Amino acid sequence: MRRSALVGAALWLTACSRPSSPIVIGLAGPFSDPGGTSMLRGAQLAVAQINAQGGVRGRPLKLRIADDSGSEDQAVRVAEQLYADPALVAVVGHLSSDASRAAAEVYGSGPSPLVTISPSASSPELSGLNPYFFRVCPSASTHGPRLARFAREVLGARRAGIIYTNNDYGRGLRRAFAGEFTRLGGVVVEADPEVAATPSLEPYLSRMRRAGVDVLMLASERPGAELALREMSKLGIRWSVLGGDALAGIEAAGAIAEGIHLSSAYLPGRRDSRNATFVADYARAYRGQRPDHRGAGAYDVVLLLARAVDEAGPERRAIRDYLAQVGRGKAPLEGVTGTIEFDANGDIPAKPVVIGVVRGGRFVSERER
Repeated sequence: MRRSALVGAALWLTACSRPSSPIVIGLAGPFSDPGGTSMLRGAQLAVAQINAQGGVRGRPLKLRIADDSGSEDQAVRVAEQLYADPALVAVVGHLSSDASRAAAEVYGSGPSPLVTISPSASSPELSGLNPYFFRVCPSASTHGPRLARFAREVLGARRAGIIYTNNDYGRGLRRAFAGEFTRLGGVVVEADPEVAATPSLEPYLSRMRRAGVDVLMLASERPGAELALREMSKLGIRWSVLGGDALAGIEAAGAIAEGIHLSSAYLPGRRDSRNATFVADYARAYRGQRPDHRGAGAYDVVLLLARAVDEAGPERRAIRDYLAQVGRGKAPLEGVTGTIEFDANGDIPAKPVVIGVVRGGRFVSERER
């Protein structure tokens, strides 16, 4: 009887000592904005699937969601709150380049730095920002040349105009496109900036038309791009139009977006069984919706962090050290967006960029046209 009581007490103590509290991951992005919706959904889907399979090390994953509104100031405030939470082991985010740069100064400093992995911040200026910053998307230094080659070699364009958002992302994409387009023998006739307060792009477009532009590169975000497309329609301009990954979702703008070619690290029609399963699961979870590169990237980031915690433990420094070896001693992650392996700057230079087109209100690959 006494032995049974001792065994029972030992089992009770063992059960009580098991870690049952959740492993907390921050999720930071502009979730009040349509651009952040897919990111949020992708991360939530990954967490739900991991938890349905027993979690990580027997513990459930939990997301701590923080809306940065796409603002640098708000991103800093969000980063300070997440950094100060001792339960937090890493952050998925931020979405945009400016917000990521501002927040990374918080996450990468202090006595207990915090890993952040962005699914979509592509400014070249983020490369090697600090040892705790990673991203699973190619930088604009990859997107720009790919778009320039498409313009010259597929569209046969000779004279380009550029409208760019005057921030890290827009300036980086403008430089990368212009450099390669010029190297290939094209001429950049004009490159003009726009900001949120820009009332009209008509003066830029009219000057470009007089100069004989045959392709317009929109190194911009959706509001500026949609303004340009509306004003092109009013002016009766029929140029070929290109854009970067920040324009994902512009297919919802309707007829003005028809025929635009966009660069992306991910298309839902990507042909492999892993991605096909993800797209089907996403559609079931979110009523027929299709993920974009932000959602697919966030999904992969959660899977990668779960693997890091499972193999290295939930301590912040251990997670960072593990990630730094992914592809350089640790196995790459074969994700829905492709192979993820980091270089010394926290980038994934080997991941290819593809060109898709807006057709019938959908962003599809050329073969789906």
